[in-house]
Amino acid sequence: MSKLLKLSIALLLAIGNLSVQADTLSNVQAKGSLNCGVTTGLAGFSAVDKHHKWVGLDVDLCRAVAAATLGDSEKVKYIPLTAKERFIALQSGEIDVLSRVTTWTLTRDASLGLNFAGVNYYDGQGFMVKKDLGIKDASELDGATFCVNKGTTTELNLADYAQEQGFRYNTSMTDTIAQTKSNFEAGRCDALTTDQSRLYALKTTLKDPSSAIVLPNVISKEPLGPVVRQGDDKWFNVVRWTLNAMITAEELGVTSATVDKPSNNSEVNRLLGNAGTMGEYLGLDKKWSYNIIKQVGNYSESFERNIGVNTPINITRGLNALWKDGGILYSPPFR
Repeated sequence: MSKLLKLSIALLLAIGNLSVQADTLSNVQAKGSLNCGVTTGLAGFSAVDKHHKWVGLDVDLCRAVAAATLGDSEKVKYIPLTAKERFIALQSGEIDVLSRVTTWTLTRDASLGLNFAGVNYYDGQGFMVKKDLGIKDASELDGATFCVNKGTTTELNLADYAQEQGFRYNTSMTDTIAQTKSNFEAGRCDALTTDQSRLYALKTTLKDPSSAIVLPNVISKEPLGPVVRQGDDKWFNVVRWTLNAMITAEELGVTSATVDKPSNNSEVNRLLGNAGTMGEYLGLDKKWSYNIIKQVGNYSESFERNIGVNTPINITRGLNALWKDGGILYSPPFR
């Protein structure tokens, strides 16, 4: 056998092995559970509640993927990860999907071997300060020390903003958001800076929530969403259209309570698997989206349950309202 033929066979075998390794959907279905990377604890997005159950907007995305692929939203193993650990855990295969308040950027999308499957929360970086400082605007923070979480977009955004404003600053760096909050409460910094959604979540967990205020300034775009490995288009499509199914269900007025009601709407019937072959295109059964909505709910249900105005976090829909309601949340059509 020639060296060229041997090399060709070895290359084909390697490609075959990569294909097998890249088939995340088959792996998830074979093991009967989904490994989902989440935060080490952030109220409203991914945290353990008083019943020792993981809950939150990002957790609901994990549950929705499990409902779509396994027919059961409870078949999820949650892997708590720090900001520094999250991408390595996904690249190494420790987790199947990352759903952890992660900002979609060009660098992350193009240099880490990862793909963002969509945006489940449009956010922006802000600032939280102690109320007794009397600060009303971020422009007053010249010379301040900022509590910052390592391994996030926060560091670069802060540097860019300080340069634009022409002020000096120092940082108090930590590995976890819990440590960042502790430093803020201990007075090791003048301001805590991170995504505004996190600021509102962290404020509710302070020993005295009324002692701090979130400033109105938003200094960046932070589109947060689920992440998967590159090289597995089938899995990428599954995660992307799982999120789109929740958004489309809200657009069409389909909820966990009404999903079983008959409908004359063609897109509703395609969404729920009553018509068409949407599931087949994704490698899933026809009930994949029905299971998402029935077991987890539409996007609005998840938002209001976890971070909406009737929760301690008290966030309005804002940019995360549907496109037809003044926001920018939008799903491609189910057709």
